Amino acid sequence: MRVRVPVFQWTMTSRARVRAPELIGKGGWLNTGDTEITLADLRGRIVILDFWTFCCVNCLHVLDELRELEEKHRDTVVIIGVHSPKFVHEAEHQAVVDAVERYGVHHPVLDDPELATWKQYAVRAWPTLVVIDPEGYIVAQHAGEGHAHALAALVAELEATHEAKGTLRRGDGPYVAPEPEATDLRFPGKVLPLPGGGFLVSDSTRHQLVELAADGETVVRRVGSGERGFGPDAFSEPQGLAVLPDGTVAVADTVNHALRAYDPATGAVTSLAGTGRQWMQGRPTSGPALDTDLSSPWDVAWFAGRLWIAMAGVHQLWTYDPETGTVEVAAGTTNEGLVDGPAAEAWFAQPSGLAATEDRLWIADSETSALRYVERDGEGFAVRTAVGTGLFDFGHRDGAAGQALFQHPLGVTALPDGSVAVSDTYNHALRRYDPATGEVTTLATDLREPSDAVLDGDDIVVVESARHRLTRLRLPEEAVRVESVAHRTQRAATDIAPGRLRLDVVFQAPAGQKLDTRYGPSTRLLVSSTPPELLAEGAGSGTDLGRDLVLADGVTSGVLHVSAMAASCDDDPANEYPACHMHQQDWGVPVQVVAGGAERLPLVLAGLDA
Repeated sequence: MRVRVPVFQWTMTSRARVRAPELIGKGGWLNTGDTEITLADLRGRIVILDFWTFCCVNCLHVLDELRELEEKHRDTVVIIGVHSPKFVHEAEHQAVVDAVERYGVHHPVLDDPELATWKQYAVRAWPTLVVIDPEGYIVAQHAGEGHAHALAALVAELEATHEAKGTLRRGDGPYVAPEPEATDLRFPGKVLPLPGGGFLVSDSTRHQLVELAADGETVVRRVGSGERGFGPDAFSEPQGLAVLPDGTVAVADTVNHALRAYDPATGAVTSLAGTGRQWMQGRPTSGPALDTDLSSPWDVAWFAGRLWIAMAGVHQLWTYDPETGTVEVAAGTTNEGLVDGPAAEAWFAQPSGLAATEDRLWIADSETSALRYVERDGEGFAVRTAVGTGLFDFGHRDGAAGQALFQHPLGVTALPDGSVAVSDTYNHALRRYDPATGEVTTLATDLREPSDAVLDGDDIVVVESARHRLTRLRLPEEAVRVESVAHRTQRAATDIAPGRLRLDVVFQAPAGQKLDTRYGPSTRLLVSSTPPELLAEGAGSGTDLGRDLVLADGVTSGVLHVSAMAASCDDDPANEYPACHMHQQDWGVPVQVVAGGAERLPLVLAGLDA
């Protein structure tokens, strides 16, 4: 008999009290003035642990969601980032230091390269938030993004409760700002050659565009106030750049979830698309551009008569039509993974770089460490993969495309001979794929987090993001030879028993909310696997958050892909129009089938583990 997962209204008195494990990480602490922090030091404060990794766009969304809460409750709440790497590069301490500055993280961060604290808290997904009360007990856990409203309500309740008990301690937190460094660029993202010579660079961490002279060094003009904002003189972590037919430059204003237009002739900045709000499930995916929400647009390119948008935040490609002033989804389902086929059925994983040729739109699909492309297929478009296998395989390996490996590439550049250069970001390399031979070679190494590149005569100019500069290279006639390295994510596989596996996604509506069942089921569950043969039964979509899976005989390992969504609304009978909230998370769970393994796999969407 199938048993539906029970859903309970959360209250602080309805849970067993679980003491929070200590915070440990081999990489040490950042943003604390070299001071180590223990949970005892934080007693009396409300602590929110943010388990994140800097490759993950959903984690970056959560960083932005937490900013308002962090500022409003600065005297009672301490946010601790626990950096838990997926990629090998993310386990490098300097890379974490860079990421903390790059993304404006203004709270202490524990660098946990070996996932020690991740394991102590039984975390299964990036991002995950864990709330600890002033007495040191875990009171809530949330996976995914979109929980800001629930956290705000919980913090207010905890403040009131512990103020009354005398267990709340107000005051300054342990955050110590690092000393700023003076450079002309700070973690630049993308670069565009200007028709009159010189370059336009998205200076992402300083929230500006910068015009550089032809030498790639001399600053000609800065565009934007330099402060995070959304207006005619402000950007928020801008990235991709592309010239439109009218000569203006389209700008992917990433954290503003918008497209902007910059006119190099006048210096004026206007808006093309987006409202400044992040797109969430249930909202329109097409319509008037300025009335439609976007989600972390990372790059843009003109292809097939439209501006194509790498919508990293929802794992899709969208298009913008300047003639009609409209946007629409062009490819992708919002599911995260690597699935080829008709554009409407394809899966992406944070597409972050675009480059157009006459017949193909090349894509750096960063989370699958893949090079992919869109091409015409009859009257529509299809998505193909040139290099890459999925979410958990990456490395630095040259050779035949079927065996070659990248590590989280962010940029792709069309070359004159029909091949493409890949900014292989976490391998600190510039790579080349030749469609004619199907071979991958290495063009250059020792490039610190290259994120984009453009041609300039016989040279290629590379954005070395973590060295805060543009670097000019002569395109070599022969590729550099490097030793092959292959990796899989260091997350330990979950041992599961052969045969039947019970999957339970735990969702408990946050305080002051209830499931929204006014228009039918308020939950959705989508399950698949890599390889597909891992599941004999149970793949597909449904509305129950619990499901019995049957593992196929003879398949001993793989990845379970689980996508869950739940809708809740404010539970206030006096409010005729209660606000509604969407909770969503995708999991990729590496598993190995062994005798004596677990017969149940619980995944927490919101609440505490069951």
